[in-house]
Amino acid sequence: MSELLEIRDLSIAFDQAAPVVRNLSFDIREGETLALVGESGSGKSISALSILRLLDARHVRYPSGQILFQGEDLLKASEKRLRQIRGREISMIFQEPMTSLNPLHTVEKQITETLAVHKGMRGPQARRRCLELLELVGIHEPESRLSSYPHQLSGGQKQRVMIAMALANEPRLLIADEPTTALDVTVQKQVLELLGSLQQKLGMAVLLITHDLSIVRRYANRVVVMEQGQRVEQATTNDLFTRPSHPYTRKLLDAEPPCRPPGRPAQQQPLLSVQNLSVRFPIRRNLFGRVTQAFTAVEDVSFDLDKGQTLGIVGESGSGKTTIGHALLKLIASDGHFQLQGEELSHCDQRSFRPYRRRIQIVFQDPFGSLSPRMSVAEIVGEGLEIHDPAGKDGHEQRVIQALADVGLDPEARHRYPHEFSGGQRQRIAIARALVLQPELIILDEPTSALDRTVQKQVIELLRAIQQRYGLSYIFISHDLAVVRALSHQLLVLQRGKVVEYGDAEDIFRAPRHPYTQALLSAAFFYQGGESRPSPTTN
Repeated sequence: MSELLEIRDLSIAFDQAAPVVRNLSFDIREGETLALVGESGSGKSISALSILRLLDARHVRYPSGQILFQGEDLLKASEKRLRQIRGREISMIFQEPMTSLNPLHTVEKQITETLAVHKGMRGPQARRRCLELLELVGIHEPESRLSSYPHQLSGGQKQRVMIAMALANEPRLLIADEPTTALDVTVQKQVLELLGSLQQKLGMAVLLITHDLSIVRRYANRVVVMEQGQRVEQATTNDLFTRPSHPYTRKLLDAEPPCRPPGRPAQQQPLLSVQNLSVRFPIRRNLFGRVTQAFTAVEDVSFDLDKGQTLGIVGESGSGKTTIGHALLKLIASDGHFQLQGEELSHCDQRSFRPYRRRIQIVFQDPFGSLSPRMSVAEIVGEGLEIHDPAGKDGHEQRVIQALADVGLDPEARHRYPHEFSGGQRQRIAIARALVLQPELIILDEPTSALDRTVQKQVIELLRAIQQRYGLSYIFISHDLAVVRALSHQLLVLQRGKVVEYGDAEDIFRAPRHPYTQALLSAAFFYQGGESRPSPTTN
């Protein structure tokens, strides 16, 4: 099988600094999937972006190497030639669709733009192709989504739109940079099987960049492992998982989360009770401002949570998981009732709810987006103390130091800024910000989804240790069932805003009753239990 892309002895540097990628070599053959794996900062995405020369030309330099696409060195290609290749011969699915999609343009405009540029499609023809692509990537009611803007889509829907754009011109090579990070396991399976079927149909090669080794095992033919900008191992998928030769590869393979949550407290004490929680978003209003059409995001959700325990909430993108968390924090309007230790909170206005924000905290999915780049770590972590405990100002610094120590960060780093930390460290800062107020409940909204497995394991162990130490309760929102299983005592399964299964987590994992829960667990088991995909060289 002939090589489609060859990277030879590639080094990448910025300005006059030392290279961040050094002497990297690998090739991608026609029709195969090559996985590029490694921890955050290992150079995976930078190497992929260099293939299409998408790094800032004013600052990047290539001290050595070649990037040969069908024999043509892309490092020497003109900007005009690169524009012909980008999106037509080589397409890319970016890791973060919210920042990759234009917030001012509709879904239809963004997909048809690439069709117009490379294939000259316009008008009804482009619209038909756009609908085909949206159906292909599994967007429900695609016609109604053509006029949607990115902020009106869930994370999974945005990622599907990105995939539709990348596949629009049937490229020879698809670079998929963490294409399923924001997706639940059933959608991951659908998307990756979709890419696999298109790969078979089009003879397309795929460069898959991911931190999820279970996906690598199922879908990749070969694997390149990177550590600190260098290739440390390259092997067929089967050989890598059965006979890893490098210590770093073995470390990655050993970074699976625990199978069971920490033990329950000896005495069960009720903390949070939620009855018939519903959230509706207005779609259309009449001339008098009265809502005439609304979208029901969450409908009649009820659950109870005891002190020191974790409730896992799972479901596909758009099922209402995050909406429940925001409703409990009064960040959005809701109907129904919820009580914290017997105190009714659902009828509180923003002013009367403010004291309760100290007792209920949240850790968001994207720590970089939720941490102010203009504030030091000490200011970020201590901000809540300034608001909720202004009288105790003399002790604030000591409490910030203690919170940073609790999450395993050097307190001396509190004078630094978020951009100076890795993704895992930023998530620890976000946890410290929530922890410093000594809350009773922390809502964790996908806190590990953007982290590689080794860092995920560290964060999970940290959350388990903090829960045991302080008797905290968590609401853990995630699409990663392995992580949910490691933390959750109870499990609530949502489908399109409704609860389809609720109860003891281990009982549900062992014997799910609802078909949707069975599908979720089947997809998760499919990844972890599946055999490696054979290499094209051994077919």
